[in-house]
Amino acid sequence: MIDGETVVDAHVHVPRLSTLKPAWFEWARVFGRGQPWRDAYDEDGDPVPERLDALLDAQGVDRALLFCEYSPRATGIQPIEDLLPIVEHNPVRFRLVANVNPHLHHPLAAEAERQLDLGAVAVKLHPVHGGFDPADKELYPLFGLCAERGVPVIVHSGTSSFPGSRARFGDPQLMLDAVEDFPDVQFVFAHGGRGWWYDTAAFLALARSNVWLDLAGLPPHKLPEYYARFDLARLATRWIFGTDWPGVPGTDKNVRAIRELGLPTETLRGVLSGNAGKVFPGLDV
Repeated sequence: MIDGETVVDAHVHVPRLSTLKPAWFEWARVFGRGQPWRDAYDEDGDPVPERLDALLDAQGVDRALLFCEYSPRATGIQPIEDLLPIVEHNPVRFRLVANVNPHLHHPLAAEAERQLDLGAVAVKLHPVHGGFDPADKELYPLFGLCAERGVPVIVHSGTSSFPGSRARFGDPQLMLDAVEDFPDVQFVFAHGGRGWWYDTAAFLALARSNVWLDLAGLPPHKLPEYYARFDLARLATRWIFGTDWPGVPGTDKNVRAIRELGLPTETLRGVLSGNAGKVFPGLDV
């Protein structure tokens, strides 16, 4: 908790460092400066569950969604199995998020089901790092599976600085058909349309009851600027707090920066935990 509020960080990366490409380390150095994220790792670059648990507890994180990634073009492959010891150490604080890439997994739904059976509470698509079109109807069986299982789909929405990325696949408009064809699936647009698609992402979140925006990688004090064309308090009812840890100066710092936006109390509570509790099954917040 931070200042009496439950905090769900819905966007956390804790990969084994040996699985990563050099650009990831530069990203973590630049955007994670000021916080001791490396303390969560041993000398071989493997995350130590006890250390990570203590570090996030000290930063006030009650629940954390851990992302794996299968993106050999951009960051490398960080398999979901590497995260299992962290969840086993503290299954209350930590939850898994599955990830699939159509260039690596076929059929997609079968691999997603395998990862969901390991305990994942959502499926993440990263078309920008994976280099695939999220509008491809090949993904429809995956969305159908998520509808059956009652789990949300997180989609990277916006640009990325990693070499090998394909920014055009981050356009939120590419998800229009899926959002309309699968009204029972909750779609979370990670990074809220970062870059030049903030308006598109925000409009969809307000227009469609199954679209949410996660705030990962967005400096909270910049949110009024990014979403200047919208009523911020209304739009915030569609926000889900996330940091993109470790690329953040500190979870506690971001939470306090969001508090400074002056949102209504219930809206703030929704951003920090309540909306995540609605979208992600079994968080118990």
